[in-house]
Formats: sequence, structure tokens, C-alpha cells
Amino acid sequence: MSTRTFLYILILGIIAGISALIGTVAGGVFVISYLQSAEPTQTVDILPSPTQQVSIDIPSTTTESTITRAVEKVGPSVVTVIGEVSGRPISGSGFVISSQGYILTNNHVVEDTSRVAVVRADGTELAADIVGTDMYADLAILQAQGEFPAVAVLGNSDTLKPGETVITIGSPLGDFVNTVTVGVISATGRMLDTGNGFLMEDLIQTDAAINQGNSGGPLINLAGEVVGINTLVVRGSRLSNTIAEGLGFAIPINTARFVAEQILEKGYFARPHLGIRWQSITPRVARAYNLPVQWGTYISDVFPGSPAAMSGIKEGDIITKIGDIALDQDHTYINTLFTHEPGE
Repeated sequence: MSTRTFLYILILGIIAGISALIGTVAGGVFVISYLQSAEPTQTVDILPSPTQQVSIDIPSTTTESTITRAVEKVGPSVVTVIGEVSGRPISGSGFVISSQGYILTNNHVVEDTSRVAVVRADGTELAADIVGTDMYADLAILQAQGEFPAVAVLGNSDTLKPGETVITIGSPLGDFVNTVTVGVISATGRMLDTGNGFLMEDLIQTDAAINQGNSGGPLINLAGEVVGINTLVVRGSRLSNTIAEGLGFAIPINTARFVAEQILEKGYFARPHLGIRWQSITPRVARAYNLPVQWGTYISDVFPGSPAAMSGIKEGDIITKIGDIALDQDHTYINTLFTHEPGE
């Protein structure tokens, strides 16, 4: 899946405690890379030969019917999201979250699209508008005009436990509408580097199959509640050239609910903003450019009248701390800045 750059963001002032602004350099670069209760045993008679009858025991559980009921409950609310970017067709998944036709999906599915529509499970295509997006949470809210047979029920992602059965529904490759896959919660609280200067935090890891086109679709529990939004899959490591399987990641629904509520209320999700152009400093960058710090943020430009300009920050300064938090591999500039509130 592609990662593109777009942002609906209110440029609000934040004068966070920024310390250790040092040094000036001539250049810089940005480098990244169950409920499983057993029913009474069923006995099936098998006749392998005319003269001998053998019976074997086949255990049975309610898991299959539980999965089926969960899919029947959520499936009608799942849509395929389609659109165009520079004349090229794109597709993803999403799900209806209100009777007013609001649909939750990923930002990277609809970013830079010139046209967006959604396709219901029955094949009906409905025009849609983008209500608001948030790049950093990779979330977008659409609104489609028309009737929907169901609205998804949102669960509580804070209660998820490793080993718990989960189900994904989506449209892989844009063609296989409402494909169902089943897996487990492999882990919670995962953090991944997006390659765009910030980390996606608190992700749900699952081995349920997720493919291109599944982005934005629901991750659901056995109660038929949405507990996450499928957003990306890791195929392997560039460092070791190894190939990985079963490494899918979803945004917790509690995070999505918080962002979506503000987007629906204001049309955007407000985040703190200093008003600078910046580039991340890593040990590799520091060595290449002989910088005085191993981790930090190099300021390549300061917007006039911005909070940064008003606080005396200048081009060439290096931010090494925001408040009491030192910037490093696990505390990027963006993620650390976002621990503060606009206007703080």
C-alpha cells in the first residue's frame, strides 16, 4: 500500500518547553526506512469395508457459528472505497459508523483523490465526500448519500488480549468484495516507523490476512464489534532481506473513535503545530553531516508569525528536547509534540 502525504490540520500555536536549541549547519537530510466452548461430541459412522464398521469421534465447537454470526452482523456495513488519483484508480475498504452515511477508512486510501465513491456489498455505488482526515492517525471520514443496510457497532479495543480471535472484512485488490479472514491478536501496543518522520503508536498486531485493498476495513471481535481499522502489513525487513508473513497491523478503534468524533464536530482533528520545516537527525545523519547531537530535529525553515518564530527559534537550530522529553528513536519530534495540547 502506498504512503502519501496530506494533512487537514488546524495551525494552532503551541509554545512547548523547547530546550537545548543549538548549532547551525549548512545542510541536512531526512533518512528513514472463544469463546470456544465445546459442544457434546458427535459420533459419525464410517463404513470402510462391507464387513467392518468403525466409528470415530469428531469434536465440534461453537467457534465457526460465532464467526459466522459476527460476519453477518458487520458485513452489511462494510464498503469498498474507490476513487482516482491523477487518473489512476485506487481502492480500499471502509465501514459505516452512523445512519447519516458517515464512513470510517484510512487517510492513505483517499488522499489526493479527485473523486471518491463507495460500493455497498450488494454492488450499489454511491458518491461520497471527504468530511475530514488526519494524516498522523491515518484516518478519514467520508459521507455517502444513500441508504445502508447496517451500521457497525464499535467495541472497546482496550480490552483486547493476545490470542483472542479476530476477523477482518474488506476488499483485497479492490475486486474480492467483503472477503473474510480470521486470525488472532498477536500483540497490542506495537509501534512502527512510517518513514515520514513519525511513528504510528499503539497498533494492534494480527495474523489475520491483510492485503492491499483491505486498508480501512474493520477488524472485529467474535461479538461482531469493530475493535480496529486495518491499515498496513509488514512484508519483510530491508536490513536482513527476509520475508515476513502474518504481520498485519490495525489502528485501535478507541483511537479512531476519538479522532472521528472531533472530525465530525469540527471537520478536522486539531494538533499542536510550531510552524517549522524540519528534518530528523539520526546517528547516521549526524555522522554524515558532523552534527553535534545523535538525535534531534534540524530546523530548515521557520514560518513568519508562527509560534516558533515568536519564541525565537531560527533556521539552523536543533531541537533536542520538547518539555522534559529528549528526542530519540522512540520519541520523535512529531509524536513528542503531539503529547501537548494546542495553545499549551
